[in-house]
Amino acid sequence: MIQARRGEILSLVHQHGELPVSELSKLLGVSEVTVRSDLQVLAGAGQLRRTRGGARLPLDVRGEAPLEETRHRHADAKRRIGRAAAALVQDDETVFLDVGSSTTEVARALSPTLRNVTVVTPGLNIALELERLPNLRVIVTGGTLRPLQHSLVSPYALEILRHIHADRLFLGCNGVDAVQGITNANHEEAEVKRAMVSQSRQVVVVADPSKLGVVSRAHIAPANRVTTLITARHATGPPADLLAMISDVQVV
Repeated sequence: MIQARRGEILSLVHQHGELPVSELSKLLGVSEVTVRSDLQVLAGAGQLRRTRGGARLPLDVRGEAPLEETRHRHADAKRRIGRAAAALVQDDETVFLDVGSSTTEVARALSPTLRNVTVVTPGLNIALELERLPNLRVIVTGGTLRPLQHSLVSPYALEILRHIHADRLFLGCNGVDAVQGITNANHEEAEVKRAMVSQSRQVVVVADPSKLGVVSRAHIAPANRVTTLITARHATGPPADLLAMISDVQVV
């Protein structure tokens, strides 16, 4: 019952953008004390932002952190997510493997028994991770280096992506929101991510729970473009509106 109520709170805030505690109390038929307690939990999980007397949609305004730093955040969750995502790759597939700490865990978890798999990546560190798998063909997109994420962006990264069609994309991001979709902190990287989305049959988003319900600066894709969302266990669980929007949500 508590989880359902908190899911309804998230849904209402996403519908209206911002709501006061008094209005949430009336809509849900519970006391304002109960609403404030729920908002405290949801805000602590990064799924909404507290305001003076209410709550609003979260906006991720944090500056970018180096990959070497972000890989230590939610490390166990990211390893579980990476293993679950890597298990989806089958022989004879072509896959896009995006940049980021969660997608790096996907690379580390790919099976050495895979055959005739082509991995296309804009991530230099991911390409190096895949050197241990001699049966994989690895294509690096090329482009201009962004040192923080070891990623390759415009102008040349987009050119090669236009010529490749992938069975699936493993997409990293900074925010997953039912209304605002999949978002990223950096506009240049988001441009490359959008190109991979457009060239992929399936889109698999890998995101630890801190990304759920968060909206960042640059739009990548609407939530209904996501085939599968792989996330990790968390006290509040994925927001109800995300569960309604994405048919395949895996919590590992």
